Amino acid sequence: MQEFMLFIKTNGDHLLSLSPEEQQAHVQKIGGYIGGLMESGTLKGAQPLEMGGAVVQGKGGVFKDGPFNESKEVITGYFHIVAEDLASAINIAKANPIFDEEQAIIEIRPIKRMEGIN
Repeated sequence: MQEFMLFIKTNGDHLLSLSPEEQQAHVQKIGGYIGGLMESGTLKGAQPLEMGGAVVQGKGGVFKDGPFNESKEVITGYFHIVAEDLASAINIAKANPIFDEEQAIIEIRPIKRMEGIN
């Protein structure tokens, strides 16, 4: 088994555009998805991310407000999963119910294991 990070990218906080009923339905769908991943032993961790933050970048680590790059997309959450291979991780990502109501991107990145780091 291999570990992967799935980074959820949307155009900001997509829940703000949903009615309270739609928000509740979304939370229930995501809860079912997460519950299935937990039950199968696939999920190691998952959390939404707040919209604020900071960026440290470039030589010398220059600081700037906001976690945002030049696009409208922002990472709004993550899933840390285990899967047999990249194809399996892709199938797990494709099953995420966020695609039912949002133009989202899920970036799938294998976690590189290096000797001496955890």
